[in-house]
Amino acid sequence: MNINQIFDQYSLGIYALIAVVILLIIILTIKSLSRRRARIRRQQLDPYRITMQDIDQMEGSEFERYLYRLFTELGYEDTYKTQSSGDFGADLVFTDREGIRNVLQAKCYAEHNKIGLSAVQEIYSSMRYYEAEKCIVLTSSYFTKACETLAGVNAVTLLDRNDLIQLIEDFKSNDHEEAMDIIESEPQILLSPWKQNTNQRQSQRTRKSR
Repeated sequence: MNINQIFDQYSLGIYALIAVVILLIIILTIKSLSRRRARIRRQQLDPYRITMQDIDQMEGSEFERYLYRLFTELGYEDTYKTQSSGDFGADLVFTDREGIRNVLQAKCYAEHNKIGLSAVQEIYSSMRYYEAEKCIVLTSSYFTKACETLAGVNAVTLLDRNDLIQLIEDFKSNDHEEAMDIIESEPQILLSPWKQNTNQRQSQRTRKSR
């Protein structure tokens, strides 16, 4: 191998390295611009532009502000975002299409991080403070079975990630009535197992007293 061949191979190696560096710079630039655009969307919190991918990057306070914008755009009257601290368990207060005041707790959690009992306990206890008749927990995640049971016994509406996705799709499609139907959906009512046990004990006492 002569000196010219060695030089040619060396030059090709340099060019290949330069090409790889340029490609990496382009990829990093595209990713940076994508993250910047997503950050701007989240800062603006425009419900027509926000996606589930954006929501998954949000903090809790951002999610609450986004929902406030969304509910306002839907046309809910008297929509009020509570203070970040001292909210007494509710993040939003709004009046639905039937003129009924609702309280809502927003939970922006990772998809695999399920919502437990405390969300239901907090939103249910907040109703009296806000003079509300209905209460909702809305999350970007899902609920534990125990949470679903407690919500069912206390008539708390639970809206999970699937409901949120459909809500966003309906809103962006200008199907606002359908979106509001999701928000105002009735809770899954469950009877407390204690009610059955109480009835059985009362029946046993009645038989014994005869």
